[in-house]
Amino acid sequence: MSRKKTDDSGIKLWLVLWKATNAVKESAFVSITHLNMCISDFAVMELLLNKGPSRVNEIGKKVFLTSGSITAALDRLEKRGFVKRENEPDDRRVKQIVLTVKGRKLIRSSFSEHKLAMEEAVSSLSAPERRTLIKLLKKLGKGIKENERKPANTK
Repeated sequence: MSRKKTDDSGIKLWLVLWKATNAVKESAFVSITHLNMCISDFAVMELLLNKGPSRVNEIGKKVFLTSGSITAALDRLEKRGFVKRENEPDDRRVKQIVLTVKGRKLIRSSFSEHKLAMEEAVSSLSAPERRTLIKLLKKLGKGIKENERKPANTK
């Protein structure tokens, strides 16, 4: 009786991660479509809700947007009255982005709904499985970053 060998190659892991990421991303997109906003705008507002007022470049780094994309997102959100640009208290040359009352109200209620949708999306995993997966994915990401920093002859 022959046993089929499990494919634990890097390419197999990449394909599984890719497919899982797309499935989770699609669930996330569906949960925010009723807001009439794109995922990047939602991500900016969620960051401001959870981290507080932030500098433009900090927001871009944390939500993976280029400087041009973050400017466009902030312009859209400001036009809708969800955020405003203010001088940073310690350095008036620097602008920070803050949620308006209207923006805070919207993202608080929307984020609660989104959180429930994401719980449903990952409901096939138990709490211990989620913790393990989070731990392993962090380890993978950190390992990749460490390898990128090593000189080519030491890899």
